Amino acid sequence: MKMYLMAVGAGLLVGVIYSLLQVRSPAPPLVALVGLLGILVGEQIVPVGRQMLGGLGLQAAWIEEKCAPHLFGALPGRHAATDPSKSEDEGAGS
Repeated sequence: MKMYLMAVGAGLLVGVIYSLLQVRSPAPPLVALVGLLGILVGEQIVPVGRQMLGGLGLQAAWIEEKCAPHLFGALPGRHAATDPSKSEDEGAGS
């Protein structure tokens, strides 16, 4: 429930910012997608920056913070071999 309240709060904050910037919501699809990309990348700046201040290079910090899975989600086929729900689903039909 806490996650949903935080999501609503974030949505309200973005709505206020849209209003201040006089951007209509929902934004045109391209603008919305670029905005979402900015949010995802922006979430990674602080953790990656901390790793880099700790002495890691950009690539090592990127890997350490698991940025690719966060930005791109679970890519198709990556979890097929380790997905435990598949074995449960197969047994349910017999």
